[in-house]
Amino acid sequence: MATSIKISEGSKEKIEELQAEIKLKTGKKVSQKEIIDKLVEKMFSSKKEFVESFEEKKVPLSKEEIKEFEEVITDFGEETTEEEIDKILYQK
Repeated sequence: MATSIKISEGSKEKIEELQAEIKLKTGKKVSQKEIIDKLVEKMFSSKKEFVESFEEKKVPLSKEEIKEFEEVITDFGEETTEEEIDKILYQK
């Protein structure tokens, strides 16, 4: 039994993009229903992470999250005062 669901235009475009890529790489034409069924099946196999993706982030961050954040910090060698940062962020 098929059921209609409403999705955003952006999601529909992504499904269509997947549909085109599958056809291009495999030569097989798949329906949007098949794609959604496969996505649900895949997400269900890792449902713990999927469910957690809807949770609000908790503070404080874990040590691993802090480490990931610190890995992208870059020192450009320029001194910046708090006032300069406030001026940029808040247009004060």
